[in-house]
Amino acid sequence: MPAFAEVWTALALSLKVALWACGINLVLGVALGFWLARTRFVGRHMIDTVLTLPMVLPPTVLGYYLLVVLGRKGWLGQWLQQSFGINLIFTWQGAVIAAAVVTLPLVIKPARAAFEGVNRRYEEAAAALGVHRLGVFFRVTLPLAWRGIFAGLLLAFARALGEFGATLMIAGSIPGKTQTLSIAVYEAVQAGKDDVANMLVLVISAACIVLLLAAQKLMGGKRA
Repeated sequence: MPAFAEVWTALALSLKVALWACGINLVLGVALGFWLARTRFVGRHMIDTVLTLPMVLPPTVLGYYLLVVLGRKGWLGQWLQQSFGINLIFTWQGAVIAAAVVTLPLVIKPARAAFEGVNRRYEEAAAALGVHRLGVFFRVTLPLAWRGIFAGLLLAFARALGEFGATLMIAGSIPGKTQTLSIAVYEAVQAGKDDVANMLVLVISAACIVLLLAAQKLMGGKRA
């Protein structure tokens, strides 16, 4: 029972962090993906490169950047602390930010590809019928691109469940507060708790397999 309790606590926290991170990236990722897909300007490729960096940078490097920005001496962290009394270091909210930063490219890339694949004639037809630009987006563009966007969100959710490096750097490993599944695996192995580590690994693996299968099904839906 103690092992099951540890697994359940870590799983519940990981699900909460992953859901919040995906909620943030649903807004940011879709907005940035649409913006990159539909606009042309000088420096667009540089911005795209910067937004893709979390996919290739080591997670500990991302965690360090987050500490520099959000730490008590960081420009944003210091402002939040002095203005609102908010401290994101060693909190589950900090873990959410870490997971959101790491997984953002996994939402932007599929969203951008999905928007670029939408036939503009449908949007033009809706606009010709008097539909407002915002209405065209929500009633025409988004429904046509939802498969790619949702597939990206599933991949981001799976990645957020297994996020380790950046989360450990900014949120630490506090049982019941910031100890997510992947961090709990590390702590269990370090403590020699093989039964807990085995259960955690099985839970993570099963969840990721289900999410990857669902994402593949969605991304392959257009070709089916």
